[in-house]
Amino acid sequence: MTLISRRALGLFSAASIMALSAGAALAQDKVTIAVSIPAATHGWTGGVVYHAEQAEKEIEAAFPNIDVIVKTSPSATAQVSALEDLSASQKLDALVILPFTSEELTGPVEQVKANGTFIAVVARGLTDPSIQDLYVAGDNIAVGANTAKWMAEKLGNEGKIVVLRGIPTVIDDERIQGFTDVMKGTNIEILDIQYANWNQDEAFKLMQDYLAKYPQIDAVWANDDDMLLGVLEAVKQSGRTDIKYALGGNGMKDVVKMVMDENPMTPVSTPYPPSMVKSAIYMVAGQFNGQAPMRGSFKLDAPLITPQNADQFWYPDSPF
Repeated sequence: MTLISRRALGLFSAASIMALSAGAALAQDKVTIAVSIPAATHGWTGGVVYHAEQAEKEIEAAFPNIDVIVKTSPSATAQVSALEDLSASQKLDALVILPFTSEELTGPVEQVKANGTFIAVVARGLTDPSIQDLYVAGDNIAVGANTAKWMAEKLGNEGKIVVLRGIPTVIDDERIQGFTDVMKGTNIEILDIQYANWNQDEAFKLMQDYLAKYPQIDAVWANDDDMLLGVLEAVKQSGRTDIKYALGGNGMKDVVKMVMDENPMTPVSTPYPPSMVKSAIYMVAGQFNGQAPMRGSFKLDAPLITPQNADQFWYPDSPF
């Protein structure tokens, strides 16, 4: 596994386009790269769709031999159907996929691989990693662990907290693992952990339930910034003053702005940029224009975003 910085992964796009240009004359056979991603069901996936479509336009404009097909799906079932339609209608040289859920997509992706297709998985790993030729993701264990370390230190290793998790995927499991493993070494009690499906409205409702159920909550961790916005609104409407911190993750621009402004309840965050899908598409495309295939796991580091470094993570024109 190769651990790389956020900046280094972002540079793969620029570096890869140069490499593709250098090797374009070496491979003129028509190549089809399918990109299967969730629809913009929340802010982060909205960013994923944006960056995937940017990669499609840029690569096809520069290299007529490469056809990039971006398909979005609103559910795991729809994504399975989309894969079946793609593989039945044409030969896929490569598939770049961000699975809606890990378990439901593992079998269908394995069937695509059986046809000789190169498989690149982004963010939400498959339950059988051996299917993945290339894996590009953030260090989700570090996302959870670094958040937990900061929270535990600020709470003096004492207190009561609640947690909101996303949808059943490897990425969610790893974030929860990193967070809870750190908390096991403290006297902090995790009152409740429930799914809110990385959805702001569902997080708002779940946080309302938490507030009604627990008279004392010292801090909240929502492992995604869309959910954090729902949490913050529920806390605001409740008028509760016991909650010292509400933290998220992913580096949404609205949350990074809170960190830049030194918001007392949300003074830190962690990055998980949706642009990683664009980097993965470039990394895959390179092998079809004279470059050696990139294989293995590439993971972003997950430093805390603080008021001191928040400007490095602030992209006001980004959709996320």
